[in-house]
Amino acid sequence: MTTESTAPDERVPEGPPLGDEKSAPPRLGSARALAWRRRRQSAARFWREYRRHRAGLAGLGLLLLFAAVALTAPWTVGSDVQSVTDAPGRPMEEPSAEFPFGTDQFGRSLFGLVLWGSRVSLLVGLLAAALSVAIGALVGITAGHFKGWYATVIMRVTDWFLVMPALVFAVALATVMERSLLTVIVAIGVTAWPTTARLVRAQTLAVESRPYIERAKALGGGHRHIMSRHVLPNVMPLVLAQTTLGISSAILTEATLAFLGLGDPSLTSWGGLLQDARQAGAVSSGHWWYLVPPGLAIALVALAFTLCGRAVESVLNPRLGVAR
Repeated sequence: MTTESTAPDERVPEGPPLGDEKSAPPRLGSARALAWRRRRQSAARFWREYRRHRAGLAGLGLLLLFAAVALTAPWTVGSDVQSVTDAPGRPMEEPSAEFPFGTDQFGRSLFGLVLWGSRVSLLVGLLAAALSVAIGALVGITAGHFKGWYATVIMRVTDWFLVMPALVFAVALATVMERSLLTVIVAIGVTAWPTTARLVRAQTLAVESRPYIERAKALGGGHRHIMSRHVLPNVMPLVLAQTTLGISSAILTEATLAFLGLGDPSLTSWGGLLQDARQAGAVSSGHWWYLVPPGLAIALVALAFTLCGRAVESVLNPRLGVAR
């Protein structure tokens, strides 16, 4: 005789696995959130340190003013300000309420031309500095990482570029190439990278002498992994500071090339206005209002980028001890 069990079927209820949920490995989303939180904290810390530099804040204020002028120029003055046939004033009028900066030899408002020219000068400065710093960072990181004959050849080429006056080389390139905005950017960018290359190479050598680089190599990390994941993040502060300082030099070089007649004749820039003033005889005729506004704009924006660059350099490398 078989006796069947009448006890109810007891099953263990399903639920979360035993153990503390905090011990589970973090998800990809939480890791990204943690990374972004650390970046925000780093940015906030950088801004707190930057605010202590009065000169840096003054330079930043000037840059924001020039950026606002350049961005709003199409609406505040418009492209018609460059028109020679529809000039609103008489040639070479002195500054007045209607024309705060006076007029040029065609009767165009110099106030509007200076505002419109800020777009070209700032654009060339930004792009040329970015190009030169990108070339310098690439050369410096590879020369510091690979060493040997490659580093020897690359650094000898860098030394040659350092000996060669950058302005003379830029003038030569702008002379043989087509006169355009791209030519000016390339001429400045390919001649201004050697200083960045030497600084980045020195920083790369310092980074690669640290123990964690040896551990990364022992674990099978390749050249690309080490340069992109370990070296590049450590040299980025230096690259950022060099970019800020390089923009002022690029703007001055662009103004020099335009003043020498090697810029794009179809575009209005601060250097181009100085060239027009020279050709119109503003210096000999005493028409100071044709020279002072574009020259002062070049000096102020170069000073602003220099002040910001020094402040950034001091924050990222406190051992420099830059005055505040």
